[in-house]
Amino acid sequence: MIALHVVICFVALLAGALVLIALRKGEHESIRATVLLVGTVLISLTGFALPSPPGTPTPDPARIVGVLELLIVAIAAFALYLKHLSGAWRAAYIVTIVLAVYLNAFVAVTQAFLKIGFLHAFAPTGKEPPFLIAQLLTLALFVLIGVMAFRPLPGRTLLRAAR
Repeated sequence: MIALHVVICFVALLAGALVLIALRKGEHESIRATVLLVGTVLISLTGFALPSPPGTPTPDPARIVGVLELLIVAIAAFALYLKHLSGAWRAAYIVTIVLAVYLNAFVAVTQAFLKIGFLHAFAPTGKEPPFLIAQLLTLALFVLIGVMAFRPLPGRTLLRAAR
């Protein structure tokens, strides 16, 4: 189950990166967006099935992030599939897509510090400056991506369908 969860995470992160690149260009990538949305739902659902680490409070942070991601993805899917990115739903879609990919990246950074030996040595409890700096840099990157997504390149609309 863990191997499947990790594979889904990598697929969703890759799809998310490609969707964010398209957003910056003022484009919408339907297939990649669908992979991102479905992948993020599957990350949350498979994550709920994994055991919580010993001594983690209930509800644990991973499950809280999972529920948040499901809510964010539901809004993004509503904006995309039911509202067809019309009017203010374009902005809602951009914000929720950036948030969904950010939360996936946030968890990936957290897992990297937990599971990769040399990173874990820098922040064994997850409260040390290297971990906090990595998370702040990740947040800053996604804020920048979000701002850039709202400032399309000259001659392009806020969001248009990919060809």
